[in-house]
Amino acid sequence: MRLVVRTLSELCLTAGALIVLFVAYVLHWTGVQAASASAGQIDTLQREWASTPVTAAPADSAGPGTASYAPGKGIAVMYVPRLGKDWKWPVLEGTGTDVLKKGLGHYAATARLGGTGNFAVAGHRRTYGDPFRDFPRLRAGDAVVLTDGTTWFTYRITRGPYRTVPTDVGVVDPLPAKSGFDGPGRYLTLTTCEPEWGSSHRLVVWAHLDATRPVADGRPQALAG
Repeated sequence: MRLVVRTLSELCLTAGALIVLFVAYVLHWTGVQAASASAGQIDTLQREWASTPVTAAPADSAGPGTASYAPGKGIAVMYVPRLGKDWKWPVLEGTGTDVLKKGLGHYAATARLGGTGNFAVAGHRRTYGDPFRDFPRLRAGDAVVLTDGTTWFTYRITRGPYRTVPTDVGVVDPLPAKSGFDGPGRYLTLTTCEPEWGSSHRLVVWAHLDATRPVADGRPQALAG
């Protein structure tokens, strides 16, 4: 009996140590990995833009489902002042696991950045840098700013956060039924998991394109200060 108790105790200690190590990995190491990966993606984008500036396509020609970005490639950098003065993340094409470890992911079947339709983006709430940890703080009127190296696109949140289930794929439709938008336009959708440490639901915000500005003219007012 003494041997059984000792063995069980050792197994419990080993299991506890493994759990602590796993939690440390989830809380810390994935964040370290994401910080390095996202910084690398932003650096790559900035070098590409400096050497071969993006040629801006006419926004009206970029309709829903016509995005032609290469899978996994960085396409933009996003800033959300509400989430912090230094908050910025790269947006890559696709929403697969490998992509979301490096930054935010663009739903490939949705519109191009700034185009007519719905430019939809997903991001982790927790782990891999926690990009959307404070997602519930977003409010109507908040700015979401993106740049593709040639143009600044300032979107304004119209509704959110809206809570729904993962199967509610209509939230990224060209005209989402519950967004409050009453006709075709140039929209942005952001999605993340809910609750904070789970994935049983999704949180969604919707925004409309409020202004554009050439990068050569400097940063937009929404990023001033």
